[in-house]
Amino acid sequence: MFEKFKKSEILILVLVVVLIFTSEYFYIVLKDPQRAIFIGLWPPTILGFLIFLNLKLKK
Repeated sequence: MFEKFKKSEILILVLVVVLIFTSEYFYIVLKDPQRAIFIGLWPPTILGFLIFLNLKLKK
């Protein structure tokens, strides 16, 4: 299953998952919703950038 992914893509996906859990940690444990929202907005941005690069490289 993971043969289709490059190592860099897997690393970015792991980073996105870590950022999601970090955001949840800030929100639930530290009770800091503003920082949690700020960090929580990074994963969609990173994934969007990854999709953009993949589309550009395939053309």
